[in-house]
Amino acid sequence: MKIKYVALAISTLFSSGLIAAQNYTSVDINQRLIQLEQRLISAERRAKEAETEIQALKQQQFVSSQSMPTLKVDSAKPVTSATEPVKLMLSGNSDLKLYGDVEFNMDAASSTGSLTSVKTTSKNGARGHKERWDINGRILLGFDGTRRTDNGHFAGFSAQPLAYMTGKMDVDDAVFFFGREDDWRVKVGRFEAYDMFPLNQDTFIEYSGNTANDLYSDGYGYIYMMKEGRGRSRSGGNFLLSKTLDNWYFELNSLLENGSTLFQDAGYHGNTLENKKNVAYLRPVIAWSSGQFSTAVAMEKNIVNNAYGYYANSSNWVDQSDRTGYGWTMAWNGQKTDPDDGVITNLSVAYMDASDEKDFTAGINSLWHRFELGYIYAHNKIDKFSAANYAAICDDNCWIANVGDYDIHTLHASWLLPNIMDMKNFNIYLGAYASWIEANPAQGDKHEDARYGGRLRFKYFF
Repeated sequence: MKIKYVALAISTLFSSGLIAAQNYTSVDINQRLIQLEQRLISAERRAKEAETEIQALKQQQFVSSQSMPTLKVDSAKPVTSATEPVKLMLSGNSDLKLYGDVEFNMDAASSTGSLTSVKTTSKNGARGHKERWDINGRILLGFDGTRRTDNGHFAGFSAQPLAYMTGKMDVDDAVFFFGREDDWRVKVGRFEAYDMFPLNQDTFIEYSGNTANDLYSDGYGYIYMMKEGRGRSRSGGNFLLSKTLDNWYFELNSLLENGSTLFQDAGYHGNTLENKKNVAYLRPVIAWSSGQFSTAVAMEKNIVNNAYGYYANSSNWVDQSDRTGYGWTMAWNGQKTDPDDGVITNLSVAYMDASDEKDFTAGINSLWHRFELGYIYAHNKIDKFSAANYAAICDDNCWIANVGDYDIHTLHASWLLPNIMDMKNFNIYLGAYASWIEANPAQGDKHEDARYGGRLRFKYFF
């Protein structure tokens, strides 16, 4: 009996414990299910809030992209001299171009004694009897920015700093412009206006550095090429208005500068020039083009009287700033329709009517299959020259030391070797020239002399 009671008691104890455990487990599971449901509702609410925030952020980024351009790099196309440089494009209606031009030369010349007003790369200048062997060059970096509107208007800038091998720094172009596409444009700053004497693929024609400075070197022949009012002056700036109308192009460039910088060492006809006020060159151009043919006429004139000159006999002022030039050029560009076999030919004529001097220049050049050949003829007529003043600095290398007529002939050629090491933006140019002068002074004997030289140029665009 006792055993039965004990067994019954134990059974009752386990049964009550199991019932209690079952009741506890049922309550705990229900609570957990309720908590889990609440958590799911809370997570769903937070997900909806996050989605709303993401949509708002995307809308804000889209609005910002329209007002604040974002940067991307476009380098799909290789760079060549005939294609656009690699661009850093900005979204919206703006673009920014970063590009470069590496140019290094190995030169050899018969002597440094120039026949013309050549701006030589040698530090010895134009005078001397020794042969010239040197390496020279520079690296140009370009930064161009343009902003366009939906109605066709635009505004932009261009800055082109230069780093020379000699360690000097300079700038090529520094210009601000604005206007309307295929209609009108305004440019102000440092730049070159319309080229009225294109030389095609020349490599060793050094008649000028900056087109508004050091063009005339006293005692040497002057190759007038309609560049006196073109621009890129170190002592002034340009303001240009242009208009495009169907096949016609009209341009009026004004150049304000120290006019005596046209002459190296401020020397002109044996006299040292004194600058009184800046000159103002006006340079109108009218051009017409259709298909492969184009032509242009132009004029440039200093409209400021007594801008520079000299004192004769220490008292009488002699104005030397009266200069008026005329030019005409014509071009046939067969490469527009036939890039491989087309011929490019330029024919140009220029005439300068200046104080005590008349200059005439004519040139022709052609490019075919990367080979260029050209000829330039120049005639200088000197009406007045102060030989007594010039005798102290003139030596045997001075070809113009008296009144008279002087003829200068120049042959130039170049050959392009493209795609060096299969790189479309790396080219080598081989160039050569030969010049000779025929001097016919009013007093003294006639005389002739010649110069020649060659150049190896490494050209790399990036």
